[in-house]
Amino acid sequence: MKLNITKQDYSKKPTIDGVKIVEVPYFTDDGGFFLELGRWQKQVLPDFPEFELKQINYSEMDPGVIKAWHLHLQQEDIWFVPPNHKLLVALRDCREQSNTNGVIMRVVAGAGKARLIYIPRGVAHGAANLWPKPASVIYLVNNLFTQDPKLSDEGRLPWDEFGKEVWEITKG
Repeated sequence: MKLNITKQDYSKKPTIDGVKIVEVPYFTDDGGFFLELGRWQKQVLPDFPEFELKQINYSEMDPGVIKAWHLHLQQEDIWFVPPNHKLLVALRDCREQSNTNGVIMRVVAGAGKARLIYIPRGVAHGAANLWPKPASVIYLVNNLFTQDPKLSDEGRLPWDEFGKEVWEITKG
């Protein structure tokens, strides 16, 4: 039997003018990763006419991870969990002048549905991956992410600030 053996070619491959391959900032931690997909200076989404898109982000959560509570005072978020993923999203109204101050909402996002979740400023939010496979969230924001703590609108509260039971699967 004759084998058709060739040699691997490691030479530089041709490129096409105008085509760019750009490395995306990629930050990992013990609970998953975050990457920034893009930035825009001005963009209006038809369902959210007052929302000026500044950035789109992608985050992945490992099984058993809780990422909460996040609180923005200058930013709104629009979250999307792909339908083939599943996350428990929790929201708690922290706006003092709101008629629903203190109300907690829990939404199972993804899980076969394609929905956007708009999160106003002043509403604490987070997600828990209570299932056995990694899950993703793509989120749009109207404020640019910065690692500078003096400029950041990335407020944090302890994961159990509003009770541990918020992050548990409903029993019964």
